[in-house]
Amino acid sequence: MQNTASVPTDQFRDLLKRLPAGLDLDRLAFETKAIQRKRKIGDGANLLRLALARGPGGFSLRQTAGWVSLLKITELSNRGVHYRLKQAVAFLAALVGLLLAAKMPGAHLRWPGRTLRLADGTGVSKPGSKGTDWRVHGVFDLGSGGFSHLELTDKHGAEALERGAPIAGEIRIGDRNYARVPVLHRFLAEARGKADFIVRLGWNALQLSPPRGKLFDLIGYLQHLPAGMRPHEVILRAAAGRGETALPLRMIVKRKTPEAAEATRLALRRAAIKKGKKLDPRSLIAAECMILATSLPAKGYKAQDILAVHRLRWQIELAFKRLKSLLHMDKLPTRTEQTSRSWLYAHLILALICDDVSQDFLDSSP
Repeated sequence: MQNTASVPTDQFRDLLKRLPAGLDLDRLAFETKAIQRKRKIGDGANLLRLALARGPGGFSLRQTAGWVSLLKITELSNRGVHYRLKQAVAFLAALVGLLLAAKMPGAHLRWPGRTLRLADGTGVSKPGSKGTDWRVHGVFDLGSGGFSHLELTDKHGAEALERGAPIAGEIRIGDRNYARVPVLHRFLAEARGKADFIVRLGWNALQLSPPRGKLFDLIGYLQHLPAGMRPHEVILRAAAGRGETALPLRMIVKRKTPEAAEATRLALRRAAIKKGKKLDPRSLIAAECMILATSLPAKGYKAQDILAVHRLRWQIELAFKRLKSLLHMDKLPTRTEQTSRSWLYAHLILALICDDVSQDFLDSSP
């Protein structure tokens, strides 16, 4: 059944105007071999239209075939629709890349000259699957209010901070899944000293030590924190693999409110019961604090500001929620690799176009 994410017939030309200037869809379709002969679907625009109808449009193969027939685009069987969308994966993936490349960094927020970007990922499952089969990795630009990077991988694609090339002046913000020394090293190396990170830290995520000295006892440190909500910070380094230099970082710690700490402890207990595991008491101690690690220097970047910026992570979580609740990206109907990629890339294309449309509202007068 058609849903609210469908592209209305009389607005498709308006949608095409949202694509990057100078983009030749026909040429892109031939270069990616999505179209090899001008038969049935002979141009890139109609191929994109077919993918959007089948994907975020919510049509089945039968409905898609009937729809293109009613629009007098072409006559296709269900099998014909399936074949053409399977062949269009490289075309749709390339279009996602071109839409992202056309995006400009958003306005500076909080710190002049710095662009704040959030990293996160979300899983998508095949029909009948009990786990994650596909993962969409995203980077969200807080200044522009939209995605600056989207990447599709299978379930083996791990979350990593360097997904989406850093730009000069960027501060990349991630949750605890991104607090891994090799990942952070790669991000800083790719940035060549022109970008920084802020990541949430689990109590056992990194092997920490002072710049000079033995191992740092994080749990002991947390247990002896003075009462009150003032943030504390320590200069540390995280051990790396053999042959690699340790990662210098600044650890920032702040006690949670009693209500937030109790909510975290309750969630930990429930997760342990569900998995049939015994809860480590050190996890309950760490549950009382918010712990961040950053490469930002102390000068110009107060601990309180860094904590406040990290709390903006809900923006990318909300963006992924919109992909699922409004564009229904989590309702994957396909089972094979190529048809699943085609269906998911069509959703990412529409998501990026929606980001562009939203700028019209953000730029308008209240």
